[in-house]
Amino acid sequence: MTAPAGDHGERHGLTEEEYGRILDILGREPNQTELGIFSAMWSEHCSYKSSKKWLRTLPTEAPWVICGPGENAGIIDIGDGQAAVFKMESHNHPSFIEPYQGAATGVGGILRDVFTMGARPIANLNALRFGSPDHPRTRHLVNGVVAGIGGYGNCIGVPTVGGECTFQASYDGNILVNAMTVGVVDTDRIFYSAAAGVGDPIVYAGSKTGRDGIHGATMASAEFSDDSEEKRPTVQVGDPFTEKLLLEACLELMATDAIVAIQDMGAAGLTCSSFEMASKGGVGVELDLDRVPMREAGMSAYELMLSESQERMLMVLKEGREDVARAIFEKWELDFAVVGRTTDSGRMVLKMGGDVVADLPIDPLALASPEYDRPWTKAPEPLSTPTVLAGDDVSPIDMLRRLLATPDLASKRWIWEQYDHMVMTDTAGRPGGDAAVVRVHGTKKALAITTDCTPRYCAADPVEGGKQAVAEAWRNLTAVGATPLAVTDCLNFGNPEKPDIMGQLVGCIEGMGQACRALDFPVVSGNVSLYNETRGKAILPTPAIGGVGLLRDLSKRASLAFNAEGDDIVLIGETKGHIGQSLYMEEIQGPSAFAPPPVDLGAERRNGDFVRRLIESGRVTVCHDLSDGGLLVALAEMALAGSIGASITPPAGLDKRLHSGWLFGEDQGRYLVTTDDPETLLGAAGKAGVPALRIGATGGGALAVGGSGAVSVAELRDIHEGWLPAYMASA
Repeated sequence: MTAPAGDHGERHGLTEEEYGRILDILGREPNQTELGIFSAMWSEHCSYKSSKKWLRTLPTEAPWVICGPGENAGIIDIGDGQAAVFKMESHNHPSFIEPYQGAATGVGGILRDVFTMGARPIANLNALRFGSPDHPRTRHLVNGVVAGIGGYGNCIGVPTVGGECTFQASYDGNILVNAMTVGVVDTDRIFYSAAAGVGDPIVYAGSKTGRDGIHGATMASAEFSDDSEEKRPTVQVGDPFTEKLLLEACLELMATDAIVAIQDMGAAGLTCSSFEMASKGGVGVELDLDRVPMREAGMSAYELMLSESQERMLMVLKEGREDVARAIFEKWELDFAVVGRTTDSGRMVLKMGGDVVADLPIDPLALASPEYDRPWTKAPEPLSTPTVLAGDDVSPIDMLRRLLATPDLASKRWIWEQYDHMVMTDTAGRPGGDAAVVRVHGTKKALAITTDCTPRYCAADPVEGGKQAVAEAWRNLTAVGATPLAVTDCLNFGNPEKPDIMGQLVGCIEGMGQACRALDFPVVSGNVSLYNETRGKAILPTPAIGGVGLLRDLSKRASLAFNAEGDDIVLIGETKGHIGQSLYMEEIQGPSAFAPPPVDLGAERRNGDFVRRLIESGRVTVCHDLSDGGLLVALAEMALAGSIGASITPPAGLDKRLHSGWLFGEDQGRYLVTTDDPETLLGAAGKAGVPALRIGATGGGALAVGGSGAVSVAELRDIHEGWLPAYMASA
């Protein structure tokens, strides 16, 4: 049977075909509550209906993977009976509409995903993309988002230790706020969301339910238009102090034997949490909505099921353990209510006011949501790198000054100094390095964590861009001495109903998969955020990668800061001077259609493994990977971090174009290291088949390029540190 969606289906974001499928499942017209439940469960945000075909192609397994995609967060073994739990998610649309609350509740939601698994969160990160600095809303959005992230993370007492922030005009009407949390748990105390048993109590704990966030999931599954400001009621309101109480109460209850299953109430609130728990466990559910704690009078069943009020948990307890749980949550001054029971019916039955207000089969909603094989077109072949550059007459030192003052490369200290990155006292590698490093409390080991993506690469060549995003995350972990273990991702794209946008998604996932397989770097969790566009203008494809690695001995950590004068500087990896899609090229002539640097995954693996062995053996303590801006920018960052200058000499015989490419090209798979024994290092590199070249030495108070002049580290610091504070202070 097929029926038109009509006004009801269209208002809920359902197509005619989807509405017809609902009629087939129910054998009748849905009532308003049931229709709202279908719309939330089948939204792009909750069902991944445009992307799940392609997500299945990603590698998700390894001997150290305990739990891959499908749960609240991914889990990897880090030895000694401990595991790391982590995930990254988007809160893009809410943060554009209401930047403070949108960003704050993004942090709160990802924290809950991690501690729902039984882990204590130890670190937060974020990946932020804003529009052009000249856009009238950008400064307001930066201010609100940063304040929201800091306000929530600082109050709950979890350090915000890293991330990235860039500016580009494609995000003018649709910023990206991607939040990541990492936690640690004992491997024998991991909790999952699958309900089990019949007749077990279902309990609600945390904050009361209000009308905030209703339609949040469906709002996040649609493009913005001129009425985006009218969507403010769909933005959730967070309370970090309540979240802190909820965290401690949940961990205390988890120390007992009371919990069968636990799920946070995130997107689509009570709807998704209850359906997912029941479907994973193969049980039915009966809920009495009159028992749900409410903070507003007269709430309907529709509102209660779709509210995205924050700081709430749904649990299935062992029968007879309700009083144990109640005592814990009441001690922490949180609401607690037994709202239902598991059944053997395979159905979701909702009661309110003595009446059945919804009666739905569980698996057809949770497991049989629409899946689309959307048409897609391959991205056009990018242009090869030009042989002549318009800016080759600019001196390298002047170009370095220009690049360090650009919004993307300028220091983000103004941002991360608003975050408490030292709370819990285990932060060993602070923001500003290649990867954050956080000690596993009470041990000598540490987790290295990073977020990475280069959207301009992905736009020019989605496959190479997807490969590079993964490779750069792997390289950043390697640069601090960590063994990269696994990936979480946050795939931010425009409207998948457009074949060119869908082609970007397909291409980036293909490249990501190639890199993850070649680098033994599986994807264990993630999020897809589509329809990131306004009035038909899409963002650049932005598959953000969150990487986690393990340092078995924190004392062997490397830093990017020069730490001694007179050390030799060695460049690891081959330099061909690839300037396509480089920031050098963009600074000279603006965005272009040239090719990004290719990623040789074999060389990436070989070079990175060699660098990691150097760090693990203690022969190298200073290391920095090369990425945006190329060699000279990386060198400047090392000098700034250590307050020590350096002098380098480009290879002899370079013509003007190759000279610029050698200094500013963005060839992949490269690192800078320092050593007091260059001959031994170069000999080891030769035996390993790894390109290595001595290019100069540390020392003095300036950065000097042979034949091209010098600039003081003090001047570079003023340039590098000055842009963002001045921008945010300007009217």
